[in-house]
Amino acid sequence: MTIVLSICIGLLAVAILIGLLRVLTAKDMGSRAIVGDLVYFSAVGILTFIAMLVDLSIVLDVIFLASMLGVLATVALARIQTRGHR
Repeated sequence: MTIVLSICIGLLAVAILIGLLRVLTAKDMGSRAIVGDLVYFSAVGILTFIAMLVDLSIVLDVIFLASMLGVLATVALARIQTRGHR
Protein backbone atom coordinates (compact mmCIF):
# COMPACT_ATOMS: atom_id res chain seq x y z
CA MET A 1 0.00 0.00 0.00
CA THR A 2 2.84 2.40 0.74
CA ILE A 3 4.23 1.88 -2.75
CA VAL A 4 0.92 2.86 -4.32
CA LEU A 5 0.64 5.95 -2.13
CA SER A 6 4.22 6.93 -2.93
CA ILE A 7 3.52 6.61 -6.65
CA CYS A 8 0.39 8.77 -6.27
CA ILE A 9 2.38 11.41 -4.39
CA GLY A 10 4.99 11.38 -7.15
CA LEU A 11 2.35 11.78 -9.87
CA LEU A 12 0.75 14.70 -8.07
CA ALA A 13 4.17 16.31 -7.59
CA VAL A 14 4.77 16.02 -11.33
CA ALA A 15 1.34 17.58 -11.96
CA ILE A 16 2.32 20.51 -9.72
CA LEU A 17 5.60 21.00 -11.58
CA ILE A 18 3.89 20.91 -14.96
CA GLY A 19 1.26 23.33 -13.67
CA LEU A 20 3.89 25.77 -12.44
CA LEU A 21 5.59 25.64 -15.83
CA ARG A 22 2.23 26.29 -17.48
CA VAL A 23 1.68 29.37 -15.33
CA LEU A 24 4.81 30.88 -16.84
CA THR A 25 3.54 30.34 -20.39
CA ALA A 26 -0.16 31.16 -19.90
CA LYS A 27 -1.35 34.18 -21.83
CA ASP A 28 -4.47 35.19 -19.90
CA MET A 29 -5.48 35.38 -16.27
CA GLY A 30 -8.20 32.74 -16.63
CA SER A 31 -5.69 30.09 -17.64
CA ARG A 32 -3.43 31.03 -14.76
CA ALA A 33 -6.33 30.77 -12.33
CA ILE A 34 -7.27 27.29 -13.57
CA VAL A 35 -3.67 26.16 -13.23
CA GLY A 36 -3.62 27.67 -9.75
CA ASP A 37 -6.58 25.48 -8.85
CA LEU A 38 -4.75 22.46 -10.26
CA VAL A 39 -1.70 23.19 -8.13
CA TYR A 40 -3.81 23.86 -5.03
CA PHE A 41 -5.85 20.68 -5.27
CA SER A 42 -2.80 18.61 -6.18
CA ALA A 43 -1.13 19.88 -3.01
CA VAL A 44 -4.26 18.96 -1.03
CA GLY A 45 -4.07 15.50 -2.61
CA ILE A 46 -0.43 15.13 -1.59
CA LEU A 47 -1.33 16.10 1.98
CA THR A 48 -4.12 13.53 1.91
CA PHE A 49 -1.79 10.76 0.82
CA ILE A 50 0.80 11.76 3.42
CA ALA A 51 -1.92 11.67 6.09
CA MET A 52 -2.85 8.18 4.91
CA LEU A 53 0.79 7.08 5.06
CA VAL A 54 1.35 8.24 8.64
CA ASP A 55 -2.17 7.35 9.86
CA LEU A 56 -3.17 10.79 11.11
CA SER A 57 -6.92 11.24 11.06
CA ILE A 58 -6.84 14.82 12.40
CA VAL A 59 -5.04 15.94 9.23
CA LEU A 60 -7.99 14.70 7.19
CA ASP A 61 -10.25 17.23 8.93
CA VAL A 62 -7.88 20.02 7.92
CA ILE A 63 -7.79 18.67 4.37
CA PHE A 64 -11.60 18.63 4.15
CA LEU A 65 -11.69 22.25 5.29
CA ALA A 66 -9.00 23.22 2.76
CA SER A 67 -10.94 21.47 -0.01
CA MET A 68 -14.12 23.35 0.83
CA LEU A 69 -12.25 26.65 0.83
CA GLY A 70 -10.66 25.77 -2.51
CA VAL A 71 -14.06 25.08 -4.07
CA LEU A 72 -15.38 28.39 -2.75
CA ALA A 73 -12.38 30.19 -4.22
CA THR A 74 -13.02 28.55 -7.58
CA VAL A 75 -16.68 29.62 -7.53
CA ALA A 76 -15.69 33.16 -6.56
CA LEU A 77 -13.20 33.30 -9.41
CA ALA A 78 -15.84 32.10 -11.86
CA ARG A 79 -18.16 34.86 -10.67
CA ILE A 80 -15.40 37.43 -11.14
CA GLN A 81 -14.57 36.15 -14.63
CA THR A 82 -18.21 36.31 -15.74
CA ARG A 83 -18.78 39.60 -13.94
CA GLY A 84 -21.69 38.12 -12.02
CA HIS A 85 -23.73 37.04 -15.06
CA ARG A 86 -25.30 33.60 -14.86
